[in-house]
Amino acid sequence: MRRRTTRRTGEAHWAAYVPNDAAPWDLRRVVHLHRRAGFAASWDVLQRDLKEGPEPSIERFLKGDSCSRHVPRRFEATAAALAESAEIERSPLRLKAWWTYRLAFGPDPLGERLALLWHNHFATSNLKVDDPALMRRQNDLFRRHGRGPFGTLLAALLRDPALLIWLDAPENRKGRPNENLARELMELFTLGVGHYTEADVKAAARALTGQTVVEGEYRFTVVDHDAGSKTILGRSGPLAGDGLIALLLEHPATADRLVWRICDLFLGEGIAGEAERSALASGLRERDLDLGWAVETILRSATFFRDENIRSKVLGPVQLIVGAIRALELPPKAVNPQVLAAWMAAMGQDLFCPPNVGGWAGGRFWLSAREAIARINFARTLAAGDATAPPSAPDVLALAERHGCGDPSLFLSELLLGAPPPPAWRARDAMNEPDRAEAARRTLARALASAECQLT
Repeated sequence: MRRRTTRRTGEAHWAAYVPNDAAPWDLRRVVHLHRRAGFAASWDVLQRDLKEGPEPSIERFLKGDSCSRHVPRRFEATAAALAESAEIERSPLRLKAWWTYRLAFGPDPLGERLALLWHNHFATSNLKVDDPALMRRQNDLFRRHGRGPFGTLLAALLRDPALLIWLDAPENRKGRPNENLARELMELFTLGVGHYTEADVKAAARALTGQTVVEGEYRFTVVDHDAGSKTILGRSGPLAGDGLIALLLEHPATADRLVWRICDLFLGEGIAGEAERSALASGLRERDLDLGWAVETILRSATFFRDENIRSKVLGPVQLIVGAIRALELPPKAVNPQVLAAWMAAMGQDLFCPPNVGGWAGGRFWLSAREAIARINFARTLAAGDATAPPSAPDVLALAERHGCGDPSLFLSELLLGAPPPPAWRARDAMNEPDRAEAARRTLARALASAECQLT
């Protein structure tokens, strides 16, 4: 993914981060990098990156091995077994367990964050597709193409059986066009509202006729395709799927929409101004909509490491739960991924089941009353050991002492926030508790449920 070449459009407004007195490379920024570009990291990984500096730390994310130190020895074999079980049994629960396992223990948290981003962008629900094997294949597409040219990803998705079923593509035939795929392709996947007309949607639906799914595989049926002339975005001709994709990729609004999506992943609200977004969009257009370049540009930038961008976003349920598992170094044998996936759903993010074609709204919507209560309950459940199988409470005191800290409150605060514990944590810690291990677990429950730990 690393492509540091000559300076071109898009880099002038995205100056590289260089540690200085105003923005030092400290534990706070190391934690920020791991929680925003990934989920969280163990203490030894944080200390490694703090010692080695931003360049190698960011490079590891871009190469896909930022957290390879704690990957289980049989990670790939276990992941494959979970996926196979989900497909054989046609089990949505096992499918969620498969991805949750990858999220919690895989070597490439940035790759998984991008897969989650594209799952939300091309929001497809198994509630309609009803085929874990197809949903898994789509998920692998996000992982395989999610940091390359957007055109490659888009072309793959327009031949993806799960997406085609989700948006009724098999019903879109010559003489009987179905506009669902064409509309979402323009409104959500590329241009955005205001950059196309209803006539464009109708013509695009005709261009996409003939695409169908037969026994779980993509098929193009010539007899069902409308080969007549169409006018789309001012261009006329016997356009079909590939021609339509080319029109959408060259339209300037597509780069703008991708910038919005990627900035929303890595930056808080208002962090990137209009000039920065415009420069990033221009750079994307110059580079064949290279998603990897945009991701790298942001992660290496001073903008990403600005004080205002640190702890400026609400953690999504997946981030919250997976981050806790990674930071606390819970081993795979002590974690039930199906239970974790159920907690994600209780907090409002049901993997493989986004609420609608627009995906999850995110941000403040994660903190409705019901979801906020679920977050508090998860913190208590994890600290008590009831989120593991068999039940086993995490030994926070032993973890802190193993890393040279006898103060669990201080250790957890630096691990999760990169900063000293907030005064409220200290006030509660002053209460008498004869069992130090139990006191540490109570501290963990309070920390995970605190307002400070709901932000990344």
